[in-house]
Amino acid sequence: MKVLITGAFGNIGLSTIEALVEQGDHVRCFDLKTKRNLRTFKKLKKKYGSLVDAYFGDITRVDEVREALLGTDAVIHLAYIIPKLSRTGLESERVPDIAYKVNVGGTRNLIEAMKTAGTPKKIIFTSSIHVYGVTQNLTPPRRADEPLNPIEHYSRHKVECEELIKASGLQWSIYRLAASMPIDLKINETLFEISLENRMEYVHTKDVGIALARGVHSTEIWNKILLIGGGPKCQYKYGEIVEKVLEGIGIGMFPKEAFSKQYFPTDWMDTEESERILRYQTRTIDDYVTDLKKALGFKIFFIKMFRPTIRYLLLKKSRYFPQKTIPFRILWRGYLRTLLGNP
Repeated sequence: MKVLITGAFGNIGLSTIEALVEQGDHVRCFDLKTKRNLRTFKKLKKKYGSLVDAYFGDITRVDEVREALLGTDAVIHLAYIIPKLSRTGLESERVPDIAYKVNVGGTRNLIEAMKTAGTPKKIIFTSSIHVYGVTQNLTPPRRADEPLNPIEHYSRHKVECEELIKASGLQWSIYRLAASMPIDLKINETLFEISLENRMEYVHTKDVGIALARGVHSTEIWNKILLIGGGPKCQYKYGEIVEKVLEGIGIGMFPKEAFSKQYFPTDWMDTEESERILRYQTRTIDDYVTDLKKALGFKIFFIKMFRPTIRYLLLKKSRYFPQKTIPFRILWRGYLRTLLGNP
C-alpha cells in the first residue's frame, strides 16, 4: 500500500514513516519545502530508499494537494499548526487566522482533492484530547462519545475538522491523541504553565506511529473515533511526568511554587478499544526519557556539569516563582549526586 502523510516531517510523522516502512508500505511525504524538511527527507531517502518519496507543497493550495495524492491508497492527515513545539515555528494561539487557514482550510482542501481524485478514499485524521476542554472536575477516563468543550483555537479547529471529515463521504477514522512529546524536546517557559496535579496521559510518539500504520490496514477502525494513549501504565499527574523527564536528563525537578495552579485540557483516556484493534501500547515515559537522553548525546554531560546555571535560567522563566533571588539550595539541589551519576 502507498500512504500519503501530510505534515510528514513533524514529530508524529517521522514515527509513522518508520512504522509504515517496517510493515512493508510505501510512503509519500507531503510537507512544506524548507531547508530543514529537505535535510530530513535526504536522511529518510538514504535510510529507506525507494520505499519513501516526497511531494513538497502547501496544503492551503488544493492543486498541490491533488498532485500529491496521485498513486496513493490512503491518507494519514497530520499537517497542523499546534499551540507549542511546532516545527513550523508558528503557534496556533498566537496566529489564529493563519492557523485556521492551514488547519481547517487545509483539511477542506484535502477532502475536496480526495473526493475528486478517485483514489484514495481512506483518511485517518489525528485529533486531540484537547477537544474535551478542561475535565479535571470529571471522573476519568475520557471516552470517545463524551461531549466536547474546546477552549482554545487549536482544539476548536480540531473539532471543526472532525465534523468536516465525518461529513465527507470518505472512509474515515479519527484518532484523538494523548500527550505525545517530541524526542528533541526543548524546555522553555511553557513547562511551568500547567498544574502539577493535572491528570495527563502520555503516549510515546513511536507508539502513535504504530497505531497509525496499523490503522491503514485495519478493517475495524473505519467510521470510528478512537482514543490513542499509552494506557493505564502511562496515566500520570503532570508533576510526575515533569519530574521523570527533568531528573532523567540531569536538570532536576523544580519547586512546586514555580508551577501554575491552572488546569490544562488533558486527561486520562479509555483506550481499551484502540489497543484491542491496533496493539500499539509498547512504551512508557521511562522509554521516552531513555530516548531523550540518547538524542541529547554528549549534551547530557554539560547539562549535569552546569546544572545550577541551567536551573537558574529556567526558573527565571517561571512567572509563578515568588522569589526574586533564587536560593542557593534550590539551584544546587542534587548537584553532587548528578555528577556522580545518580540523579
